[in-house]
Amino acid sequence: MPAFAPVDEQLTYIKKGSSEIVKESELREKLEKSRVAGKPLRVKAGFDPTAPDLHLGHTVLLRKLKHFQDLGHTVIFLIGDFTGMIGDPTGRSATRPPLSAEELMRNAKTYMEQVYKILSSRATEVRFNNEWFEKMKSADWIKLAAKTTVSQMLEREDFHKRFREEKPIALHELLYPLAQGYDSVMLKADVELGGTDQKFNLLVGRELQRAYGQESQVVLTMPILEGLDGVQKMSKSYGNAIGIKEPPLEMYGKLMSISDEMMWRYYELLTDVQMSEIERMQREAHPMQAKKDLAARIVKDFHSGEASTKAAEDWAKQFQKHEAPESPEEASVSAAAVLADTKDASPAASNGNCAIRLDKLLKEAGLASSRTEAERKIKEAAVTIDGQTVTGPVVSVPANTGFLVRVGKRVKRIRLV
Repeated sequence: MPAFAPVDEQLTYIKKGSSEIVKESELREKLEKSRVAGKPLRVKAGFDPTAPDLHLGHTVLLRKLKHFQDLGHTVIFLIGDFTGMIGDPTGRSATRPPLSAEELMRNAKTYMEQVYKILSSRATEVRFNNEWFEKMKSADWIKLAAKTTVSQMLEREDFHKRFREEKPIALHELLYPLAQGYDSVMLKADVELGGTDQKFNLLVGRELQRAYGQESQVVLTMPILEGLDGVQKMSKSYGNAIGIKEPPLEMYGKLMSISDEMMWRYYELLTDVQMSEIERMQREAHPMQAKKDLAARIVKDFHSGEASTKAAEDWAKQFQKHEAPESPEEASVSAAAVLADTKDASPAASNGNCAIRLDKLLKEAGLASSRTEAERKIKEAAVTIDGQTVTGPVVSVPANTGFLVRVGKRVKRIRLV
């Protein structure tokens, strides 16, 4: 029989960084029963594999799953290979374009490679919801759909807004909350995790479990993590994300660029550090050292201790000692994609150099998320090539050898091919 920590101790760890628990009294009761019986809770979180790579914002839920795992409970990582074909309507103003089963499975494979950076591969129960949905017949769907009403579905903010604005709502989108809720029935979940934007779907799971004669799951929502700008949610489309597959130095440098205020939120949502220790650091630690420790922790989680140490050393050489790193990340960029047009009045290629559009180069090299962002960085005089600040749109660079490009705190050695 496993030995579980005292309930109050478990609750403190579980509540760290959480936004809302529906209902905390039920969670306490479940934890008490679990401790007495020596039986772990079944804790579920679902992920639709609609994109191949995860960023740190996605790992907020994974981190909370790990906390339950640390406490000895059973964690279920549910891959929505069926619900992914519907497309979660949360936060959408229009119907999602469908993905093929092949795309979903390809993305799911990369998810599994990434999530085990946080979760234990040995202790995690991985399930695919097509396991039960592919067996459902038409009559089963009718029975499931009969357990809710259209008016209940239209209470959902996304649907209500689109209905009011006379924007189309595809019928299959109304099935998504039902499908997610039915997952909880099939998995007999005691707890389901989700972002604050998922609350409607999670609560549907509570209702469906009751309808199927099960004890309702507890719903625990986590905040949506802000990106590097500290304003918008972390998203690749906003250019403010930190991908968990990014190179160690790039990841470290991005984390060092966040504000001191945002640093504590990242500590709370992206690490296992207890709140009491975070509060102590806020009172006693120097912000720069605390931020270095945060960056080192996160890089270590997704790479290794050795990679984390080297990233810290290279970052210090670049930005504290104004030296170039020993081995900056290498990037190859197609010359044809970045060559300047003749109308740009660019310097002619000579002495082994060629004229390129700097905004195109930064985007192609991954040093800017878009040409618009690149143009802004150039105007801010935040771009250097081989140590020289560049403020014009066109620059002459070596055609056959690499050159060092720095954008703010990020550095890459680029070679044109």
